[in-house]
Amino acid sequence: MTKRSRYVDTHVHFWDKSVIDYPWLEGESPIAHTHRPADLERARAGVSLELAAIVFEEADCLPAHALREAEWITALAQEEEPRIRGIVASAALEEGEGARPLLQALAELPLVKGIRRLIQGEPLGFCTAPDFVRGVQLLPEYGFSFDLCIYHPQMGDVLELVEQCPDVSFLLDHIGKPGIAAGVMQPWKDQLRELASRPDIHCKLSGVTTEADHQNWNRDELRPYIEHVLDCFGPDRVVFGSDWPVVNLAADYVTWFDIVQDSISHLSAEDQQKIMHDNGVRFYRLNDGG
Repeated sequence: MTKRSRYVDTHVHFWDKSVIDYPWLEGESPIAHTHRPADLERARAGVSLELAAIVFEEADCLPAHALREAEWITALAQEEEPRIRGIVASAALEEGEGARPLLQALAELPLVKGIRRLIQGEPLGFCTAPDFVRGVQLLPEYGFSFDLCIYHPQMGDVLELVEQCPDVSFLLDHIGKPGIAAGVMQPWKDQLRELASRPDIHCKLSGVTTEADHQNWNRDELRPYIEHVLDCFGPDRVVFGSDWPVVNLAADYVTWFDIVQDSISHLSAEDQQKIMHDNGVRFYRLNDGG
């Protein structure tokens, strides 16, 4: 099977609350039930390409369970889903030098490729505080990249953070969560271009429908945001991610996959392959199995 008929999903969550605690999944969330690899396979039935590799993205577990989550996913990869070839784990980087013991323990798990400490729920200034900056600066020592997950008002802080961390490989999740539901483009539009001017930063084409009105979005309102990402980062620094199962809040796996395919259909076959496969393999340093 050629690479052009295969893709990498760089943003998949699995959770099982009987194994790991996820406080945000308590209550009536429609996605609170267990999601494991077999559920993903059912969700992607009908996708036109073969799934070559999966990157698991930390799922905002109880902070004390961060290492346990990475170990659980490592076991899933060994016993249940061998296409899991990368893990973006959670770590409390705001502890600065105090984050070293956890980072060292995570570095002993070969599938852990990067770290994500969610910024989106924190106040402005959180990710520019000296201890947080120091925590991010430590990541290259352990061979880790950093996934940025923010809401668009935090983009200015992110620009300050990356300026202070020149040796860190950054990837922006969910295109920076612009205000799609409200039709807001600025200042996200200009700040995204500024972020993209730094050649080592990548952007994940994921999480877009969930920033629109969950019940009433349409493809036309998503298009200018997706086109701007492609224009800013180009085909060499955009990667595909489903954000499954969170995507189910506003769409479903196949619908989002098809939106991305439509959005990049004007590109050459080589550039489409980069976005859907090659860039994810390169950024997360994956063995894609073929």
